[in-house]
Amino acid sequence: MPPFGFKKKLIIVKNSGLFKRHKTDDEEREEDVKVQNKMENILAKYIEENIDLIKESVVLVFVETTVIKNKLQKAIQEYGTVLEFKRLKPAQLSEMIRKICAQYKVNIDVQTANLFIDICGLNMQNLINEIRKLIEYVGPNGTITEAEINLLSIKDFDSVIFDLTDNLGKKNIKKALEILHELIYNKEPIQKILITLYGHFKKLYITILAKKYNKNLAESLNLKPNQMFLTTKYSMQARYFKEEELLNILKQLINLDYNAKKGLIDINIGLDTVLCTYCS
Repeated sequence: MPPFGFKKKLIIVKNSGLFKRHKTDDEEREEDVKVQNKMENILAKYIEENIDLIKESVVLVFVETTVIKNKLQKAIQEYGTVLEFKRLKPAQLSEMIRKICAQYKVNIDVQTANLFIDICGLNMQNLINEIRKLIEYVGPNGTITEAEINLLSIKDFDSVIFDLTDNLGKKNIKKALEILHELIYNKEPIQKILITLYGHFKKLYITILAKKYNKNLAESLNLKPNQMFLTTKYSMQARYFKEEELLNILKQLINLDYNAKKGLIDINIGLDTVLCTYCS
């Protein structure tokens, strides 16, 4: 269909699955793979035969999380442009934050910028929103310090979970419960808190086992390239816990999830109980 009223029509295709490596676990799946491969070849042939028409009236954009080389990818590579957008690592994000501050004549040192990333997470949009808030607060020629960040910045959910388990490891049950209740007060779904806590304790348990059996921690935790800094954070926090303690916490959280779904216990009370039991 022609782009009525415009020079070109924009078509965006997201996560089509046409650039993934296909598995053939059984006959039925194998038939699906054949169909998908046939579709890839048809699209590649169509692009090759109609490239002039496409360039004249259409802007075709494929957005994919993973890409393998197949006929379709080669056709796009030949007739279009292929760009890879990698997630920035914490050090790169910290540099970006300092450049943004410099543009508004606001001062922030490397250590504070790193702390800001650590507290607010790695989501680019969240970081931009939070740094704008701080820039407006301190004003031109002002300086962003840890005090401003703690006062105004909204902590990333995972960062809050780190704080909770950090206080739990230090046996500071009062602070750990305060953080938990603040999450609940801020309308974070209780099931999300439970699942995230379980996942966090599981990673701490894996960290201890990786060290015990001399395994690569990043591989054991299945970390992405921009998450390598987490090896240090998990290693430092894991020192507060013993292997059997973490295993026991994991079992208690599994039992809590089961009993809460069966209506045998209130999940809020159950989480309080798990944390208090550890500290006792």
